[in-house]
Amino acid sequence: MKKHSGFTLLELLITLAIVGIVAAFGAPAMSSFIKNDRLVTQINTLVTHLAYARSEAVVRHQQVILCASTNSDTASPSCSGSKNDWAKGWILFIDADNSSTFNTGEVVLRVNQSLSPGTTLVSTAALNSIIYDTRGFSVSSGAFILCDDRGKDYVKSISISNTGRVRLAQKGEVTSCS
Repeated sequence: MKKHSGFTLLELLITLAIVGIVAAFGAPAMSSFIKNDRLVTQINTLVTHLAYARSEAVVRHQQVILCASTNSDTASPSCSGSKNDWAKGWILFIDADNSSTFNTGEVVLRVNQSLSPGTTLVSTAALNSIIYDTRGFSVSSGAFILCDDRGKDYVKSISISNTGRVRLAQKGEVTSCS
């Protein structure tokens, strides 16, 4: 007599029930993990672009600007954003004529399109642009606060000094998402 190997229907149902229970407990934690990772990625992208702007200003010996842009994903972007529009995107360009605005013919170094829906990125010092001079110093200092729909407990923040240095804020330094 041959012995048949395999799973019975009861064994399969019990296994599926256990997998369902484990998935029910793991899904909320995974959602939180994804949101945390998204915030870290977005603030690191801004820090990277600021460091690149500072470096290019020194290397090229020209003024370099990172500015908020509401149309960064178009063929001809502009510095059309305000201090509250940073989540809509930004452009990084060489300000060849030192006009502190983006003009036709100026070289765009990098573009960042809008951040994830439900995310806000605002400047606390009402900055719509960060300007680096030829020494890598920032003409204006300030801070940026990045929040998602979970509020102040998950806020990410950076500050920019007059020397152009970018620093991530420590937990507890930022108390609001405004």
